[in-house]
Amino acid sequence: MIFYKVLNFLICLFVTWLSLSEGASAQNDVPIRLRGTIIEVSENSLVFKERSGEVIPLVYDSNLSLQEVYPIEMAKIEKNSYIGTAAMTDPKGRLVALEVHVFPESMRGTGEGHRPWDSVPGSTMTNANVDELVSIGNSRELHLKYKDGEKIVFVPDNVPIVAYRPTTKILLVKGANAIITASQKDGKPTASRIVVGRDGFKPPM
Repeated sequence: MIFYKVLNFLICLFVTWLSLSEGASAQNDVPIRLRGTIIEVSENSLVFKERSGEVIPLVYDSNLSLQEVYPIEMAKIEKNSYIGTAAMTDPKGRLVALEVHVFPESMRGTGEGHRPWDSVPGSTMTNANVDELVSIGNSRELHLKYKDGEKIVFVPDNVPIVAYRPTTKILLVKGANAIITASQKDGKPTASRIVVGRDGFKPPM
């Protein structure tokens, strides 16, 4: 099956991240993230073209979580915001953000901590509270604290800043860019969470 090929490919590519996931193994029910574009939609399923080029049919989980990701201004990042940021380490050892997503208060605590990420090779993800925010011209330096540590992340003024809000299947249309959390369930590739952009907007996480 195409799904198994994709699963094996992503497990190999993102082995560092998977090794840190709770219960991670080669089992079929290990959740994976798929990034790409919706190419076909029906009432209870969709067909997804992953960025690797693989075309994957997925059914919806009965508890499917749907969220729209949309752009916001840098100023929306405030002291005590709960945020996530994918970042790369620069030659000086500084974490430089690739993007920042500001969680709604109802999602505070989601994925808290610092870990390897799979958006680009060598990237990390930090989900944490903004303990201090320093303005550097139009850019920001975020002092982040989470349960077991803290990080400082530099946010250039040109990186995407986004937020989440609940949505419905109305945004699941052909051509929509999305990030899908999927696993094998009851013998079928199943989407449990979909983060989708409106009108061609691409989730930057």
